Amino acid sequence: MSIWNPLRLLNLAGKSLLTDEALTISTLEYLPIELFPRLFMEAFCGRHRKTLKALVQAWPFVRLPLGGLMQTPHLGTLQAVLDGLDVLLTQKDRPRKCKLRVLDLRNTGQDFWRMWSGSSVHVSSSSSMVPMAEDGSRIEKPLAPFEVFTELHLKEKTMNEFLTYLLKWVEERDPFIHLCCKKLKIVSFPMDNIMNVLSMVQLDCIQELHVNCTWHLSTLAMIAPLLGQMSNVQKLFVSHIHLPDPEEWDEQHIVKITSQFLRLHHLQDLHLESPFYLEGCLDQMLRCLMKPLDNLSITRCLLRDSDLTHLSQSPNISQLKSLNLSGVTMTYSSPELLPALLEKVSATLQELYLEQSGIRDSHLEAIWPALSHCFQLTSFSLRGNLLSMPIMEKMLRHTSELPSLSRELYPVLQESFSSQGILQPGRLAQCRTELLEILKDLGRPRTIWICFTPCPHCGDNTFYHPEPIIYGGNIPA
Repeated sequence: MSIWNPLRLLNLAGKSLLTDEALTISTLEYLPIELFPRLFMEAFCGRHRKTLKALVQAWPFVRLPLGGLMQTPHLGTLQAVLDGLDVLLTQKDRPRKCKLRVLDLRNTGQDFWRMWSGSSVHVSSSSSMVPMAEDGSRIEKPLAPFEVFTELHLKEKTMNEFLTYLLKWVEERDPFIHLCCKKLKIVSFPMDNIMNVLSMVQLDCIQELHVNCTWHLSTLAMIAPLLGQMSNVQKLFVSHIHLPDPEEWDEQHIVKITSQFLRLHHLQDLHLESPFYLEGCLDQMLRCLMKPLDNLSITRCLLRDSDLTHLSQSPNISQLKSLNLSGVTMTYSSPELLPALLEKVSATLQELYLEQSGIRDSHLEAIWPALSHCFQLTSFSLRGNLLSMPIMEKMLRHTSELPSLSRELYPVLQESFSSQGILQPGRLAQCRTELLEILKDLGRPRTIWICFTPCPHCGDNTFYHPEPIIYGGNIPA
């Protein structure tokens, strides 16, 4: 009976059509819409480039999710598809059946292909592809440029042949093609190549940007105006900018960088690693934020007391779900600054990371009242700080009433080391036993992790005891 299943018949029809490629191409205009996805998959797997080119010219859906079929980029397939698009772009009157307006090269669209291949139970009509057109308001316009969606990861000195071919094709067909990239990563890529690539991308399409480059401050300032054009960016990650020579420091560079945030009306997550340029002028950036952030990470840098004061007073951090100030040295900061910051975010905060921050006992004692009000807190880490057993016990008691707290990371306690700073396994075991007794005394099911960051020998993050200390509960997923 299964051979009469409609999906089974579609599969057989797709395979049989490719036995005569010329005949198949000549009859595409008359084929049922339901046959196109199956036929495209068969042509893709068999590398039938002529058929792929012809299918593109008659594609009856708004979007072609090609990336969902390619586990790795394949240049020959891309060339065949782009050749088909070239024919469409040169035609004044498109084929009656063709609805194609978007080529999607991202790793998406698997549900569409599974549905038409029979892997999904639900199959309706050709209208099932319509929701794939996520930018319908733009592509319904008769003269709107054709859109190509891709994700860009610029991480090598030279681009691979797939990306090189695509960018050259887009450049030669400007303005009839819009290259749209929602997620862009730049890792140690030559500046000339970066500028060339960004000149071809619709910058207002970018929603997530990662930059990990050893740039000078002047270089970051030079590229900053391009960031301002990414008006729809929601997540921004910037790290590893060179510490400048005193001669290079220029206040105008800071203004040029921070002023771009005035144009980022949709920014939700901001992650800045080693932003040395914000020391003493964090307020400039905070004033330029256009809406409250969900997540803020400022790590591995120096901040002055004035910076922490401005941070706690900013209205755009009042709704934070995650705050990461790891590596921000607080050894000599005023103890009252961190509590003020925590009070500001206590109603919404879910994750708090204060790793390797040089926090002293006085800082911890000051934050306990505010920390005990963070009832939404689920993750809390103090790794890499020096804590004593008495302070640790008080910390556990003050956080014991937080109902959602399920992931706690603490440093190896001072009592676990010799006077020369060498870890003593016997002392560490004794500390773990004492901590378990504290958890039992508190009476609440709880799991805590004890770790040392970084390892004094190799510098890696190391769990000396990968087994957590558990009282009355399971390890959280």
